[in-house]
Amino acid sequence: MNIFISGGAGYIGSAAAAMLIHAGHAVTVYDSLIKGHKQSIPKEARFVLADLADLKTLHDTLREGRFDAVMHFAAFIEAGESMIDPGRFFRNNFSNSIHLIDAAAKAGIPRFVFSSTAGVYASCDTPIDEESPLGPASVYGQTKLMVEQALGWYRQVYGLKTAILRYFNAAGADGDRGEAHQPESHLIPLVLKVALGQRPDIKIFGTDYPTPDGTNIRDYIHITDLVSAHLLALDALENHETLLYNLGNGAGYSVREVIETARWVTGRRIPAVENPRRPGDAPRLVASSEKIRRELGWQPRHPKLEDILASAWEWHKKYPDGYPE
Repeated sequence: MNIFISGGAGYIGSAAAAMLIHAGHAVTVYDSLIKGHKQSIPKEARFVLADLADLKTLHDTLREGRFDAVMHFAAFIEAGESMIDPGRFFRNNFSNSIHLIDAAAKAGIPRFVFSSTAGVYASCDTPIDEESPLGPASVYGQTKLMVEQALGWYRQVYGLKTAILRYFNAAGADGDRGEAHQPESHLIPLVLKVALGQRPDIKIFGTDYPTPDGTNIRDYIHITDLVSAHLLALDALENHETLLYNLGNGAGYSVREVIETARWVTGRRIPAVENPRRPGDAPRLVASSEKIRRELGWQPRHPKLEDILASAWEWHKKYPDGYPE
């Protein structure tokens, strides 16, 4: 197939581009490089440097490309930041997504795979399945839910086949592709920066949550397992109009567990400093992936937290300052 990947210079999008190319597909990466890294784009991919708000370039690229599918990874992802500057997230995550969906539908592209988030759900004490109550705790989660709802209407109006994948916290590394956000906001790379001596400590936001150790609990999924699920869903759209799947480990790990495991994996001292809760953080969000396992046969190859952290640690040791410029 010929695949258009928005956000293909980002952490997940670049890994998806590499896996698609390895599987024999043609890939066009469309990225503004506001958050992405040109060095992460596979050399075999065609690259279009542009923003999704650049409607002429977007429409021209989609009309001329004769694409079989769009995979949409371009979004701002920091839930805490979304509670400080919501307009920025509504513009980029929602408005720009509508630009892409509308242009794809009008160009006659038949399939659309959307990288969503389990942050669309309300906090829950048990693993969340696809029927669990919705209730985003952040503007970030709300923008993703709004895009999902828009895709439902575009399926009805244009027949756009849609796959939505909801997950938390992609982590780990895929060869020379690792997690390097600017500024960094994710727990695992921040913990590893402490292990590298680049930060004095790791901050724990909230120690009074109703969880066993008082810190909030999150899902972690290895980047290669996450991408493999996206590719399975893309193939499954051949015979389905719409797909919705959660992706997760089904157990979840607390902030303290991640820190302790990082200490064990790295063999380094990692000081932790306790801080008050942040707006937008729910106590527990863990996704059940039983549906995609049952229907598509997806199986994560790296479900253990120590394996996820070990792959990330190897990448961060090799690229302590992120991608070389």
